[in-house]
Amino acid sequence: MSSTVKLNDIIDALDTAGDELQQYLDKRTGEIVLVTNEEMEEAEDASLGDEFGVEAEDEPILELPDWQREGIAKASEILNSDEHFVALPDQSDIHEYRIMEDFCLSYDNRRVGDELHRLIKGSGAFRRFKNAINSMGVEDAWYEFRRMEFERIAIEWLENEGILYTREDATEVSGETM
Repeated sequence: MSSTVKLNDIIDALDTAGDELQQYLDKRTGEIVLVTNEEMEEAEDASLGDEFGVEAEDEPILELPDWQREGIAKASEILNSDEHFVALPDQSDIHEYRIMEDFCLSYDNRRVGDELHRLIKGSGAFRRFKNAINSMGVEDAWYEFRRMEFERIAIEWLENEGILYTREDATEVSGETM
């Protein structure tokens, strides 16, 4: 049974996307599960060992702390379930640089927008952009724009996956008024 997911939970997960982790949605519960690359690799190694009947001489997983064993167990569950877990968009799907660029090109004050756009060219673009939005006093506009883009990405992903969602006020489910 599929659960209805809170849109804000998906947006918050997109906001914390990183290179060293992947987030999955458990479609049964609506829970977002975070798994590190290391946990996924450990689960894959254990799965391959089981698949080929290979037994490790020493059990390195048993020597790990409880929280890490739990993460590896969750990663293993994800690997072994084709239907219950779906990967959330990651950094490569989000394209934060393009979001920055779109903000610069659409900002109402063209002088500020053009200056920001000039600053995001080349190495160090993210640092320069962050410094500039703070010094120009447009950080609130940036974070609002960014949040709206993350919401758009989240809704598009949820609809493509056929997952029902609700907004915070629970008056809408998947864009339809209740």
